[in-house]
Amino acid sequence: MSHKIEDLKACDRSQAGTRSLPQLKNTNPANGSLAELLPPLTDHEALVEANRCLFCFDAPCTHACPTHIDIPGFIKKIATDNILGSARTILEANLLGATCARVCPVQELCEGACVLGAEHKPIMIGRLQRYAMDHVYRRGIHIFQYAPSTGKRIAIIGSGPAGLSCAGELARLGHSVTVFEKRELTGGLSTYGIITLREPMEIALAEVEMVKRMGVEFRTGAELCSSLTLSELRMQSDAIFLGCGLGSTPQLRIPGEEHVVDGLAYIEQSKLDPSHLDVGQNVIVIGAGNTAIDCATIAKRLGARQVTIVYRRSDREMTAYEHEHEFAREEGIEFQFLTQPVRILAENGIVFGLACVQMALGESDSCGRRTSQPVPESEFIMPADQVVKAIGQEKPSLASLLGLATAPSGHIAVNGNFETNIPGLYAGGDAIRSSGACSTVMAVEDGKLAARAIHKQLTGLPVPEAL
Repeated sequence: MSHKIEDLKACDRSQAGTRSLPQLKNTNPANGSLAELLPPLTDHEALVEANRCLFCFDAPCTHACPTHIDIPGFIKKIATDNILGSARTILEANLLGATCARVCPVQELCEGACVLGAEHKPIMIGRLQRYAMDHVYRRGIHIFQYAPSTGKRIAIIGSGPAGLSCAGELARLGHSVTVFEKRELTGGLSTYGIITLREPMEIALAEVEMVKRMGVEFRTGAELCSSLTLSELRMQSDAIFLGCGLGSTPQLRIPGEEHVVDGLAYIEQSKLDPSHLDVGQNVIVIGAGNTAIDCATIAKRLGARQVTIVYRRSDREMTAYEHEHEFAREEGIEFQFLTQPVRILAENGIVFGLACVQMALGESDSCGRRTSQPVPESEFIMPADQVVKAIGQEKPSLASLLGLATAPSGHIAVNGNFETNIPGLYAGGDAIRSSGACSTVMAVEDGKLAARAIHKQLTGLPVPEAL
């Protein structure tokens, strides 16, 4: 699946949400495909799977879902052939139900809590949710009704999961909402930063179109503290929500770093136009989070002969989910733990190796993970013709630019209503969450809760139980 940026911009401007979703098939790693990994459930498969559900009272799966979707409720509607009602149940709790159906770590959340999981196979909650969401998107069905206009205007900074969720919820409540996005395409992380195996770009853009049809205005190429100022936004808006995410990948601060490929850019190019992504034959990925595994998977599926993830700690400290670790191993990706890169080896701009030292685990850090210390005189060289870094992201730069209070971790500090130290300025998503707590579904929930807090602050009224 190859796209040019111009084609995707045209899709972003079109009614992408009203067109049929692509028919994506299961793929074999050997064919180098980055198409969506899991096939959609057929009508028969969805019906059989839905009827396996016990429809638990006070269901553990619903408690495990950060957005608290009524999971037994939406599955029961599938079992009774009420697919539209199923989708409505999902979207009332989670406006980005199509994205979360694909990218949520369901093994750690809803499916991990399924009562059938102890002795049987848990219900395929994520795939059933995708089935219901694909149903409404293929048919261009509009789900929501709206409250009367309040006359209030809200500005949203960033069109990622937190921003989209907040914008859509506020629009449902009758507010006028404008989303400002600095990139050319809307959708944030879902559009640019999630590997196509898990979420094709078309899905993210279709969700943006749904929010547009709710009356939300989008302005791209608009960046706060660049083309926009906080003072003018405050003059034009009754409230502002920051869904700006995190910053760029930090520097490794080792010699030869100019030859390293940025992992986020690697994923982005694989989504925009994988045919123009330069992939080595012997690729090393530095880092052990989910982004590192995505980068390694891209390299492996696009033709790399050998792909190795190097990490300075052990497998017990890696931040990637266990099921992602296992997936990578099944893809043929190797892991080199207790390994710290110290310099990139290159000649005439061509990488030929990564110099590393062995590490030994020490005391636990503030997050409970054991620190690592270099072993003296343990340097060795790993052959490589491409090195990719995926070591997390820097804290949001807007915090210092806007004079926002921050938590000890460097993330934006907010109160229980998601309001920053500047009155009327709210924030949510990755920008406020420390490492290990951030995910798409948590960002969606932040946006939803912030929207409710903003609504109550502006109108003095609670969110109505039904719209």
